[in-house]
Amino acid sequence: MIKILKSILAGIALGSIAMTAQVASADDTIKLGFIGSFASDTGRSTLRGAEMAVEELNAAGGVLGGKKIEIVKADTRQDVAEGIKAYEYLAESEEVDFIVSGSIDDVTLGWLPRMVEYKIPTLDTWTSYIGIIDKLVEDYDKHKMYFMNIASDEALASLYVDFGKDILAKQMGWKKVIILQEDTAFGGAINGLVSQLLAPEAGIDVVDTIVYDVATVDFAPLFSKAEASGADFIYVIASVNSQVVASQYVKLQVPMAMTGIAVSAMGQEYWEDTGGAGGGISTLSPVPSVGFELDPISQEFVDKYKAKYGNDRPKYPHFNGFNAYFGVKQAFAAAEKAGGFKPLDPWVGAMLEQDLKLDKDGTPWMRYGFWKPGEKEERTGRTYPHNARFDITKPYDDGAPSMVVLQWGEDGVARVVYPEKYATGKFEVPSWVKK
Repeated sequence: MIKILKSILAGIALGSIAMTAQVASADDTIKLGFIGSFASDTGRSTLRGAEMAVEELNAAGGVLGGKKIEIVKADTRQDVAEGIKAYEYLAESEEVDFIVSGSIDDVTLGWLPRMVEYKIPTLDTWTSYIGIIDKLVEDYDKHKMYFMNIASDEALASLYVDFGKDILAKQMGWKKVIILQEDTAFGGAINGLVSQLLAPEAGIDVVDTIVYDVATVDFAPLFSKAEASGADFIYVIASVNSQVVASQYVKLQVPMAMTGIAVSAMGQEYWEDTGGAGGGISTLSPVPSVGFELDPISQEFVDKYKAKYGNDRPKYPHFNGFNAYFGVKQAFAAAEKAGGFKPLDPWVGAMLEQDLKLDKDGTPWMRYGFWKPGEKEERTGRTYPHNARFDITKPYDDGAPSMVVLQWGEDGVARVVYPEKYATGKFEVPSWVKK
């Protein structure tokens, strides 16, 4: 439907409109399944982005000849076993046509074999594990129904190494790092990439790695070990309960800077969750992040998100909320072009053609598109089939960077500090750390 396609590509008709009444029969509906954690800010961000997209598509007349979209939800509880059950429920009991995921990496890895079995088109908005993209490289036909519209962790790490080279090494003069890593698939993947790249490309040596359980509540012994290592700074990798390690770092006044990846710091509620003990923490974040200046279309989405959900957390969508909003619209635009989600090949081909470019003041700012099979990324020289089309080479004029680095100031304000094109502030060490 032309009206729907124009809405997606031009970014118009973005609003939060109440869903229409229940339709008469299953033949009149298209089922969208949501899989993610109901209790987490990241899971709710994906769900809400999907809800807003669905409401707008339904209000615009529906899809595929006027059919209304119905959302069916399944809770993963951020647990692998529950995630598998959730995917099975959506596939077997609800017989959904399409799935949008707000799952963490480990959970996605759990349900991925079920996706292959059921052959349901699935969009991942949070998971960034490069190993999943590698599965498409190794056996494309088996995994071709999968799309990841967040830059994979290899791309995230590549740009973070640039931050290490330009800011941590060149500006701060730091040469040694100790890695503080949670025991998850995400943590291991990022550690491996950072360890392999920091020394040769940024001139920063990894002196040691401390791996901790995600249920850890006392980080004092771990910080003491980090201090004794002789490292210049800590690189934290924390996607689960990361507000705990961040707030303890501040409360204990650990006398060395800490940067890396702290997922809780990517959300607007971070300051409140840490009781104001979050100043000085910097983190890699996919875009858009808090502290990130938005293009007009993304800003309109945020304004309508706030009007719809008010103070119910997350009060500001995480990056995956944006991914879900634009990604769901792209998935249904592809279905319009392909005549539905089945057979699979026409939809996959149409999805690969989706490419939304958003400008800010005439400058390329954000992009929602996908790498095609066999298409090589220039810097790494490798392929990323069905991964979000990222730009990891300055001046980032091909859409958007794979990530930014944001830092929470001791004044409670989040600012983007890298890359320079997107910066709204300067990187600083906490006041209690010797410069």
